[in-house]
Amino acid sequence: METNYRKTLKNKKRIVIKVGSSTITHAETGAANLGKIEKLARKIYDLRSEGKEVVLVSSGAIAAGKQVLAVRTKARSLAEKQAFAAVGQAQLMMIYKRIFGEYNLTAGQVLLTRFTMLDEEARHNAKNTFDELLKLGVVPVVNENDTVSTSEIRFGDNDRLSALVSSLIGADLLILLSDVDGLYSDDPNKNPDAKFISTVEAVTPNLMVMAKDSTGSEVGTGGMAAKLEAARIACSSGADMIIASGEDLSVLDRIFAGEEAGTLFEAGKISSFDFDSYMKQPHTQETL
Repeated sequence: METNYRKTLKNKKRIVIKVGSSTITHAETGAANLGKIEKLARKIYDLRSEGKEVVLVSSGAIAAGKQVLAVRTKARSLAEKQAFAAVGQAQLMMIYKRIFGEYNLTAGQVLLTRFTMLDEEARHNAKNTFDELLKLGVVPVVNENDTVSTSEIRFGDNDRLSALVSSLIGADLLILLSDVDGLYSDDPNKNPDAKFISTVEAVTPNLMVMAKDSTGSEVGTGGMAAKLEAARIACSSGADMIIASGEDLSVLDRIFAGEEAGTLFEAGKISSFDFDSYMKQPHTQETL
């Protein structure tokens, strides 16, 4: 049954792909991994060539900023983090623009704040912008606007952001690529008996409790609890979601071939996500 369901993923038309900092940077230095970004561009080109619309949610601005400024120490203040983001976001977009251009892809920057998702008019305008960019054949590259909003910095992470974007634009598939290859019954780094969970039909409260908000990455921020929260948002909005490792980007080929790659969260049958109620909830995890 599961294999048959995964075979339907090739038919998805509007796709959001989220890449974490650990996926597009070198672990040793924090520098942008140009080879990985080039492979990502190639995969997006293939999807676009099949008639699919693709939105990319990309972390990495802070890491890129630190690399440009030759900073090796952890940021000591919020202002320092925001300064790194200001420098790094420009650097990141320059890299995407150059590499995407090699595949005749046009990248368009979209920076979102918590206000964008909370205010109905701003949300409507953002959706129209996404729709127009996709109609023009642009690949929107999305990140949180870390530079200008203190409350946004505290909001959360790009796992949640990618799920909110999926809900906003009516995507039918969200793929989270990060430093984990899916959901386990326990932390596999600490428990060798942890069992891999291939498919989740519903994100239950018990599943949320089971998740441990941790990550093995030095540059990423979204732990498993954040990924399950993203699944709850995406699935309640009518999108399937997959958590998979971004170590080898050929995983995207496997996903669309219907293979058992990553953990698949099946979409809910009714689109019922309430932006206003969700955005008014307190979120305290830092993005950086």
